[in-house]
Amino acid sequence: MALINVAAREIHCKIVYYGIGYCGKTTNLQYVHRQIPGNSKGELISIATETERTLFFDFLPLDLGAVHGFRTRFHLYTVPGQVLYERTRVAVLNGADGIVFVVDSQRDRLEENFQSIIELETNMRYLGKDLGNFPFVIQWNKRDMSGALPVTTLDRYLNRRRVPAFEAVAVEGTGVFPTLRTISKSVMSHL
Repeated sequence: MALINVAAREIHCKIVYYGIGYCGKTTNLQYVHRQIPGNSKGELISIATETERTLFFDFLPLDLGAVHGFRTRFHLYTVPGQVLYERTRVAVLNGADGIVFVVDSQRDRLEENFQSIIELETNMRYLGKDLGNFPFVIQWNKRDMSGALPVTTLDRYLNRRRVPAFEAVAVEGTGVFPTLRTISKSVMSHL
């Protein structure tokens, strides 16, 4: 839930990037962090294991200026994608105002992506939220990989809600900002 500090005239919103391990969640945040001017962002905090996977979350406070006289800040998080960190994913999801589901488009990752979105729906119900009435977008990442499935196939299996979806190659920045812009607008419209 967004935090609104009337005295300070600030709105703080939390966006969570969710998906399987190595799908590109952290890469999205790293690209955003590199492209945003220094006075509009905070420090990118990343906790990784020896294998370079995100262990807990990345946090990127992003100042998008004033909206109706309130300074708006977006806090971007990622969840760890490894199966054993399900409880951590629930903890990071708690208080989210919007979700970006990042999909690894490769054929051999389809089943994992499917299980992850089912888990996301379950976790949202556990938190008392309905993903159908929640700011939610999908990013089809790794479109540059030779084993990438057609978007129509990904859409059929993973986008049952027909939410906005964006093709991306996050490592190059393709699709990163259109995804962020759309989820940010959706979050603001739900305040």
